[in-house]
Amino acid sequence: MSSYVLSEYKAQQSNERGFRFIKAPLFFTSTVFVKNPERVSAIGMIMGLCLLVYNQAQRKLRQQLEATNQGVKNQVNKLTNKPTMRWIFQMFQALHLVTINGEKQVSNLTQYRQDVLRHLGQYCCQYYLIFTGG
Repeated sequence: MSSYVLSEYKAQQSNERGFRFIKAPLFFTSTVFVKNPERVSAIGMIMGLCLLVYNQAQRKLRQQLEATNQGVKNQVNKLTNKPTMRWIFQMFQALHLVTINGEKQVSNLTQYRQDVLRHLGQYCCQYYLIFTGG
């Protein structure tokens, strides 16, 4: 019984690591005040869903990179096939949607960033105005 409890406790740590972003100063959690218990539950549910999407995107990207035997450059410019979504989000922070003469364009969308998007799938590509056949 105690080995089961220990394994469950250790498995919980991966979930807790997923929520470590809450402590990051960029997340501004200290500025959110919710008094209503239903709203606290709602925020918890939204955060859980966000973590699910984050982890699914990271998993998909890593699987695609491994399947194609490719990688992306990490923070220290080394090639890796296990990037974090946090790093990918930081890579895409410099992109902006602009409208020029009524036509929407994404600024700073380099070929490298387009390659990363292709690993994430067609919906991510469409979001950044990359339309692929098929």
